Amino acid sequence: MTLSPLRHTMSYNNSTTLVMEFWVIEMVKGNRGDRNRSIVLSTQEKSLYLSHLLRLDKPVSIETIANTTINQDIFHAIPLLPDQCIDLLFIDPPYNITKSFNSTVFRKRGLEDYASWFASFIIQFTRLLKPTASIYVCSDWRSSSAIHYTLEQYFIVRNRITWEREKGRGAMTNWKNCSEDIWFCTMSDNYTFNVNAVKLKRKVLAPYKDTNGNPKDWEESEAGDFRFTYPSNIWTDMTVPFWSMPENTDHPTQKPEKLLAKIILASSLPDQLIFDPFLGSGTTSVVAKKLARTYIGVEIDETYCCLAEKRLDLATKDSAIQGYSQGVFWERNTLIEQRTGGA
Repeated sequence: MTLSPLRHTMSYNNSTTLVMEFWVIEMVKGNRGDRNRSIVLSTQEKSLYLSHLLRLDKPVSIETIANTTINQDIFHAIPLLPDQCIDLLFIDPPYNITKSFNSTVFRKRGLEDYASWFASFIIQFTRLLKPTASIYVCSDWRSSSAIHYTLEQYFIVRNRITWEREKGRGAMTNWKNCSEDIWFCTMSDNYTFNVNAVKLKRKVLAPYKDTNGNPKDWEESEAGDFRFTYPSNIWTDMTVPFWSMPENTDHPTQKPEKLLAKIILASSLPDQLIFDPFLGSGTTSVVAKKLARTYIGVEIDETYCCLAEKRLDLATKDSAIQGYSQGVFWERNTLIEQRTGGA
């Protein structure tokens, strides 16, 4: 067998152990209100999901690791994966800031050093990606230039998506930081882009009619007037997960399921392989499962891996994605219209 279940045998120094124990206690017993829907792990659940995780020690075939979570450093896992196996690569790396991710800490470094670190694993994906593959890479304003520069060396960079994070702290001496970038790349000119799958249903503010009095490029309904619009590279319809959303976890940089749904529907087909080397609490794998894609996620932190596994279990019972219903993406604050289908 080329892989084996990961058991809870990791050793930490005394300081790290205390941090981990405290964090788990907070997840299970913290002062959360009755309306808090965040996903947490009990001690029993963590023990259960630890037995689901994989760690690679030899080269593997895709069939042996499809639809799994690999608890491992990407620099150890990537060399063991087969050639040209990935259809869609989604990367949400640590941005160039000092930030704690539970049991690990990423430390800010100089821009050139950050670019070198990013390039050290990006170059390895050129072997793993199919010729028709697409690549999406997240960044913030600090890391975006280094990531763009590096991506240009290995892929065809096609666009930069900027999405609005409605959360964010105000600043007295600077502009409030409430946006992030996603770089869209492909391996070649032969790639998938399903534009009709990612159109946004918007309310019509100026309902023009043609000379016969019929709606012009919009639909009239009892719930209101709506138009399907082509997706742009400015996304203002995202909601960052928070405590009242059932997809929320304690991961500090969790992306919305809706964001991943747009990317997966646009740039892949059913059953194709979606790969995330910085899986975090599992959003990419969860959305891939909900949308009938194959997934593989790699994550170094075992608690986040267990959260991902729990979310995958929950997705078996509930495949809903907030902001996406009846096969349509909706603007924010349109829950009533979504329930009626805009009809």
